[in-house]
Amino acid sequence: MALCLAASLIECSGFDALDQMKRYQKWYREGYMSSRNHCFDIGNTTREAIERFEQTGEPFSGSTDKFSAGNGSIMRLSPVPLFYAENPQMVIQMAAESSRVTHGAEEAVDACRYLSGLILGALQGISKEELLDSLYSPVPGLWTKHPLSEKIHNVASGSFKAKQPPDIKGTGYVVESLEAALWAFYHGSSFEEGLLLAVNRGDDADTTGAVYGQLAGAYYGVVGIPERWLSSLKHYNERTKPEKVFSKWKSIL
Repeated sequence: MALCLAASLIECSGFDALDQMKRYQKWYREGYMSSRNHCFDIGNTTREAIERFEQTGEPFSGSTDKFSAGNGSIMRLSPVPLFYAENPQMVIQMAAESSRVTHGAEEAVDACRYLSGLILGALQGISKEELLDSLYSPVPGLWTKHPLSEKIHNVASGSFKAKQPPDIKGTGYVVESLEAALWAFYHGSSFEEGLLLAVNRGDDADTTGAVYGQLAGAYYGVVGIPERWLSSLKHYNERTKPEKVFSKWKSIL
């Protein structure tokens, strides 16, 4: 879904909710952008949103039910702060919109708002200490003017620093998923160490790793990712090596 979102932003020259949902639908039904050429795993909230879109044609089909605050929209988020990196306000605004197409619950939307700011800060070279300081935002005063929901506010205030496993849980609930990823980023001293901490929380390990990886990737850069991991990626070859892809992104943006 992250690849679908990235392709949409580039090919539409900006945010297009309808195009994004068409690509998510194509991934779900046809395996578009999938590493295995078919959709081999999909969360209930995402699936229901896509099927609702198929029935109504409404791109913003994410449930707003508070019990639907899954982690599906933060795990695909990074193309948004990459695309809008020159405009911090737009990064956070479009991060929220990117969530609403499949995840409209307040906590899911606010998790995207907060994480997008962290990713942008990491891309800008902000130190880990400052990024993980209480309520960091690349837009000064934003969380005062437009507050985060209570539980996301608690995470952004540093709950992940005060807890240790088993209280840190990498579940499918967006609050706990975000908290676990930030806990791993806080305690890890490298991309590799932090990622192992993230996925070893168990439960929804792949998503915890994906959430962590977006922030840590922006912070440590391509050179921070072990080559033995990169070389085992599906479709990994000389043309698609990250440094080549990043260079193409820069030329587009």
